[in-house]
Amino acid sequence: MSPNPKTTNQRDINHYFEYSSSGVEVLQDGLPELHFGEYLVERDILDRFQLLRALQMQDRTPGARLGECAAALGYAPIQQIERAYREFASLQTVLVA
Repeated sequence: MSPNPKTTNQRDINHYFEYSSSGVEVLQDGLPELHFGEYLVERDILDRFQLLRALQMQDRTPGARLGECAAALGYAPIQQIERAYREFASLQTVLVA
């Protein structure tokens, strides 16, 4: 038995919108933003554990950049991170696989 299109559509709508007394509140609009740390993980420059550790170091070091922290921890050469940042900064669109 195939699902009822109206029910499926309602589930999709409920997934993206939350109804309130003042109307419809948008919970998600378009593609989610890709952060540089996630970009480094997607490019296999850092793994998730390394990203977490670099973010922790960045949090404890005012003014430090994520890439500097990852390099200081020895996770990747600063030149590789800088190259990845230039690529990241030049992205116009994000491809979703």
